[in-house]
Amino acid sequence: MIKIIKIILVLILTLFASSQKVFSDDKIKIGLLVPLSGKNAEIGQSIIKATRLAINKINNPLIEIIPKDTESNPNTTLQKSKEFNDLGVKVVIGPVFNENLDYLDEINNITFLSLTNKIIDNPKNVISAGINATSQLETIKKFIDLNGIKKTIFLIPDTHYKKEIDKGISNSKIKIFKKHIYSSEPTKLTKQIEEITNYKVRKQNLEDEVVRLEKLDQSNKERLIEKLKKRDTLGSVKFDSLIIADFDESLKSVTTSLLYTDISPKNKYFITLNQWFDESLLKETSSQPIYFPSINKENYEIFSKEYFENFKQYPNQLSFLSYDLVGLVYYLIAQNDLIVDEKIFKKETLFKGKIGVFKIKNYKINHVLNFYKVTNNEFKKVF
Repeated sequence: MIKIIKIILVLILTLFASSQKVFSDDKIKIGLLVPLSGKNAEIGQSIIKATRLAINKINNPLIEIIPKDTESNPNTTLQKSKEFNDLGVKVVIGPVFNENLDYLDEINNITFLSLTNKIIDNPKNVISAGINATSQLETIKKFIDLNGIKKTIFLIPDTHYKKEIDKGISNSKIKIFKKHIYSSEPTKLTKQIEEITNYKVRKQNLEDEVVRLEKLDQSNKERLIEKLKKRDTLGSVKFDSLIIADFDESLKSVTTSLLYTDISPKNKYFITLNQWFDESLLKETSSQPIYFPSINKENYEIFSKEYFENFKQYPNQLSFLSYDLVGLVYYLIAQNDLIVDEKIFKKETLFKGKIGVFKIKNYKINHVLNFYKVTNNEFKKVF
């Protein structure tokens, strides 16, 4: 009897050991391609920490994140991707930068969720997960429609991303009255803005009206002339809103030129792209209100607080995106009966993340964003 019990115990222990091995082998492996050395190492380290927070939230021992260093180099990125392929990894979060995507079409068995917001000329196995121009312009279009804005001019700097903007205009079906490409060189910019706003004609209109009034013989002409002299121009422009596809100091140069040509955000809508709540905009009171689409600010602040409590430093913006991508991949795999393949990115799916709502369909990701305006020293949510 004792011998039979021993045999049963041995069988149970053998089965338990086998089940443990299967459990270990059946882990869902998600690759993470980020720069962990070199000039962008700080970005990579922040992303690693954010994914750690996400894994802790999910709290499922089946999920395993495997990080590898791209060194911000496309050749190294390819080499590390081959290592993922040897490990049987099917989904990789990363790379971070668009220039590191160059050779990834050589890895047919892996789907890469790059953090880039560029969608043109990416390899077929790369899904851009960043806040792309289409997502931003769809949100701006919603604002334009809600406010009955009829004539919008689009100002685009002559930079490498103007093709992405054109693609976003086409995809979002936003109605544009006119589109202008401008130079970022200050003297050229001012001259171009003068032409766009018909400044010289409006300036001449004012001077002509003053001369006309001076020739009149009427009692109130001095008061009328004094009132006109407080103005810079006279006459209207043929638009009611401007979308300025720019950032940082270059954006401020454009708004300054618009103010110089007597175009004010008090009577024309100033709209721009995702500014990630750049606090320097709060100081530009003369350019307010200015509107932009962006991620969910409240959730971003909660994430930043949690990140700081854990790591005693603040996260970068890309780490917030990577945090959501871990949750997105886990959700899609769970919806696919824990099977990891490229099909999880094919069918139409909505995923509510911290950034906002992810729209997945046919190997593409777009975002449903919030909309904000900068006014009275605060970022105020519009919708």
